[in-house]
Parts: sequence; C-alpha cells; structure tokens
Amino acid sequence: MSTITAVEHSLTAPSVDELEQYRSELTAYCYRMLASPFEAEDAVQETFIRAWRALDRFEGRAALRSWLYRIATNVCLDMLSGRERRARPMDLGPAREPIEANLNTLPEVTWIQPLPDPAEAAVERDTIRLAFVAALQHLPPRQRAVLILSEVLRWQAAEVAELLDTSVPSVNSALQRARATLERTDVTAAGELDDEDRALLDRYVQAFEAYDIDALTTLIQEDATQSMPPFDLWLRGRDDIFTWWFGPGIGCEGSRVIPVGSANGSPAFGQYKPAPGGGYEPWALQVLEISGGRIAEFTFFLETDTLFPLFGLPARLDE
Repeated sequence: MSTITAVEHSLTAPSVDELEQYRSELTAYCYRMLASPFEAEDAVQETFIRAWRALDRFEGRAALRSWLYRIATNVCLDMLSGRERRARPMDLGPAREPIEANLNTLPEVTWIQPLPDPAEAAVERDTIRLAFVAALQHLPPRQRAVLILSEVLRWQAAEVAELLDTSVPSVNSALQRARATLERTDVTAAGELDDEDRALLDRYVQAFEAYDIDALTTLIQEDATQSMPPFDLWLRGRDDIFTWWFGPGIGCEGSRVIPVGSANGSPAFGQYKPAPGGGYEPWALQVLEISGGRIAEFTFFLETDTLFPLFGLPARLDE
C-alpha cells in the first residue's frame, strides 16, 4: 500500500467504536427481518466481518450508517434465501380445544422468537411487537426490507433504492404491495403502558402466583388468546384458557413469576414452576398484551434454555 493510499485509508476506515455504535439499531433491523434475536445477532456479526473485509470499498465516514445497512440487508437476504418464514401458532390454523391431545410440535416450522427491548428510545414499540414482526414474515424478503427501511426507519425512497440497487419506482411499487399485505393481517397498534396498566400487571403476578381464578377472571379479557411455542396449539377465549390452566396446565399452580421488563414492546415475565425436591425450575417466558385495561394475549415461550439467559433470568430459583 502506497503512503498516499495508506493515509487515505486511515482517514476513511471506521474504527471498532464507530461500528459498534450501530450494533443496537442494526440488531433491531435484522430482528425485524429474521424474527429471531439469535439470528439477528449472527447477522450483525457477519455484517461487521463483511464491513472489515470491504474497507477498501468504503467511501467515507458520512456514509457509514447506510453502508452498514446495505451490508446487513444483504446478509439477511442471504440468510432468508430458500427458507420458510417464521410463524406464530395462530398463523398456521384455527384455535383448538384445550386438551393435551392437541399439544403437538411441528418440526418443519420455525417459530418467531422474542427480543428484549432495545435500549434506544428511537425504537418504536409498535414496529417490534410480536404481531407486527409476525406480519412482516408474510412479505417476500426484499419487500420486507423496503417496508422496514421506509416505514420504520423513515428512509427516503431514493435512499432505499440506492441501498437495494434498484429504482425509485420499484421501491414505491414494493412498498405499496407490502402495505396492502400488512393491512390484510389486521395488525393493531398498542398504546404505552400507563399507571393503571402497571397496577394491572402487579395484580396479575399476585393472582397467577396464587392461581386465583376469581382474581384472574377480572384481569383477562373474555376473548383473550394464548399460545405456547414450540407447540402449535393456541387457545381463544378466557374459558378455554382457564380450562387449560386448571386442567393439563395444572402443574403451573404455585409458580413464581419474575418481571423482566419488556419483550417486543410488551410486558415480559419469567415463569418458574415448582421443582421436584424443592425450589423452582424455568418453565416459560411470558409475554403479555394489554388492551382496554385487561390482558388480551398470552404468549408462553417454552424454550427457556436459550431465552432465559437472553433475558438475564437465573437458571432456577431456590425459594
């Protein structure tokens, strides 16, 4: 490398810190594309590796953010190539009867996984909710990228076109088709939690730990839903939920419920079931949706081996 080239390279090449400042937002972007926090982390790592390898094509620090998004988008498109979309149980069929015989796993299905909420305030809660991320998975990967970049990150059509090596009319056409698909999924926005919602959650923890059906009845909407990935069974209606909780799910009685902040913009809790011989063992990461002053949806993510460490939850509770 000549002296002049070396100097130019040192002036334009980003440092580790300059790359790292974008890790959180790139992770949120890749998560929306891939619907898995673990795949999103892998995608960001691969983005940084490709960035370091391509430093000779980097055109200046002012373009660093868009350059990284271009690389991250290509990484995600590569990862999504030829793969079935991730899903939630309600994407695959109607609600079913709350009996143990309906509790099946589908090895060919890859489930949407929850993400601890990013720290930066710029992330909009509604664009990372489970229902919205699930709706994004119905879009072809390039449409998905166009919609996220345009609607979530507020990039101009010309910027998106440049990133995707396409034309502005193509971007606008893809965005129109993506919007139409999302409208058919009927994703509704949720408001910020207020003091009443937080009080509701406190009452829920007390009622669930006491397994108090009367108290729980006052907290849960009559038409609430429940799902339990990786099982495909999902339930609709408070009566069916209670039939499950006090039937096949009776082993949850006596559980401890530990708040862990939020996942995907929604309240999240670590649930520990009573363990044989004492103490409590991990059972589920509960993610709740609140609407109209009551709990409208329960998602019990049962893959605690990977999710509890992600959310900083202990491997067991002794008391």
